[in-house]
Amino acid sequence: MRTSIATVSLSGSLTEKLTAASRAGFDGVEIFENDLLASPLSPREIRARCADLGLSVDLYQPMRDIEAVPDDEFGRNLRRARHKFELMRELGADTVLVCSSVSPLAIDDDGLAAEQLSRLAALAQDFGIRVAYEALAWGRHVSTYDHAWRIVEAAGHPALGTCLDSFHILSRGSDPKGIEDIPGAKIFFLQLADAPLLAMDVLQWSRHYRCFPGQGGFDVAGLVGHVLRTGYDGPLSLEVFNDVFRQAEAGPTAVDAHRSLLVLQEAVGVGELPAPVVPTGVAFAELVTPDAEPVSALLGALGFARTARHRSKPVDLWEQGEARILVNTGPAARRDGTGLAAIGLESPDPRAAARRAEALLAPVLPRRRAPEDAPLDAVAAPDGTELFFCATGRDPELPDWRADFAEVPHEPGSAAARIDHLALVQPWHQYDEAALFHRSVLGLHAQESVDVADPYGLLRSRAVTNADGSVRIALGVGAAPADDTLHAQHIALAVEDVVAAARAFRAAGGGLLPIPANYHDDLAARYEFADGELETYRGLGILYDRDAGGVFRHCYTRTVGRVFFELVERDPGYRGYGAQNAPVRLAAQHAGRPAR
Repeated sequence: MRTSIATVSLSGSLTEKLTAASRAGFDGVEIFENDLLASPLSPREIRARCADLGLSVDLYQPMRDIEAVPDDEFGRNLRRARHKFELMRELGADTVLVCSSVSPLAIDDDGLAAEQLSRLAALAQDFGIRVAYEALAWGRHVSTYDHAWRIVEAAGHPALGTCLDSFHILSRGSDPKGIEDIPGAKIFFLQLADAPLLAMDVLQWSRHYRCFPGQGGFDVAGLVGHVLRTGYDGPLSLEVFNDVFRQAEAGPTAVDAHRSLLVLQEAVGVGELPAPVVPTGVAFAELVTPDAEPVSALLGALGFARTARHRSKPVDLWEQGEARILVNTGPAARRDGTGLAAIGLESPDPRAAARRAEALLAPVLPRRRAPEDAPLDAVAAPDGTELFFCATGRDPELPDWRADFAEVPHEPGSAAARIDHLALVQPWHQYDEAALFHRSVLGLHAQESVDVADPYGLLRSRAVTNADGSVRIALGVGAAPADDTLHAQHIALAVEDVVAAARAFRAAGGGLLPIPANYHDDLAARYEFADGELETYRGLGILYDRDAGGVFRHCYTRTVGRVFFELVERDPGYRGYGAQNAPVRLAAQHAGRPAR
């Protein structure tokens, strides 16, 4: 289906918005009136600019407070409308959005509303324009889509139809099944937005918290399914009012927006995307660092052994059991210290995984590699993390990244471990985009978002996982300063005995994050422990959580650069991440920061 986006959904000047929409792959745009009024380009120049970019002007919006008003007021409204229709003819837009009135002058009279909308449509028809009447969720007298349709039907004018908006319908809890009673030819336009499920004034909810389909809690796909069953053949168009999107760069936001429509079309059975290829494990995590010494010391204390060196790049492979860490000291090393730069994901079909990622607009990463290096497919996540699709030692016909490394003399790692989960901190404006990306591109399941209290703000976190938990990625974003420990990434290592692992780490010279005594005092009040158990946890800084599925014990290393490690012992039935302990961990990290 054709795709469109309202210019109000993107930041910047109108020219920047149009360029971003075109580059992201949209077919058309809705021109929001404020964007036109603020533009130095004339309507004819905007039309020419859209044509140059391959964009149609699908809608001009909004026209407000038109219907069900006293005759003298309606006369003024028709004068205003004539001016807008002349403008639209220059702009090349053939459909105008008319919102249900919120004016205090509006009269609760459906017959009058229908009669005046019919007269408006007759005037519009003289200009070759259609009128799409939309029920605002906070309209003075018309606030539901079925009410708006009854008025349109009563008016009976061929140039008058309805506009359906998923936010206005779903935010009120209206049943979208009734949409199927509307003839598809009378649905002149369809606007789409998702939103988190919030208990607040619907106007404020609408103006500030809408998001792209798949990023909130609405069943947008279900609504679109009802619309398509009417025979509607117009575009799927996004109209999203969101404070974050208004401040973020237009280009990435437009890509995120178009990706959401591709996924939506797949969900309703009208899209043609390569099938999802869900990763089955973590092949490696790659750290980049300007100084390998502190990272090497940390890995050594954790029980890792340096087992191999890349044949052509300054990259070392460290292993402990099934856990593999790459340490890269090449040009990619971050100036601001050690960071988690890449993740290798085990894939049943790496090439197919890359094809789906590319179809969903994920940037394909060019690789500087020697001719003998393994040809791995890689894409960039929204935060810039590189994702490699791997087939480690599984199929001789598929490239194995380990063939790029030459073994070096080493002693075996001191214990068995694997990567339990990875935590990635997202840029503040890409949190929702990251969840949609990992869900749609990688086929991971997104869990509910949680808020965690930090001494200097709130941290939002949302985990994405595969079915068996062999891939777990926690996506977080917070309000603390960018150089704060809140923004550190971390790698969680699953061990058989966290007490033994913590003791071995400390004996090897590693520094564990100290946890306040008040925390363990509170544990004593909430749970019963075996003799000496709680004292052991207190001495090592081990945190504890329990749910219906089992027990979770974990502790943290001190931070190196922007990375720290977590040692995790989880019962098989425990599916969480110790979220209730996160505020204590964050406070301890803040307390351990070097003085400024």
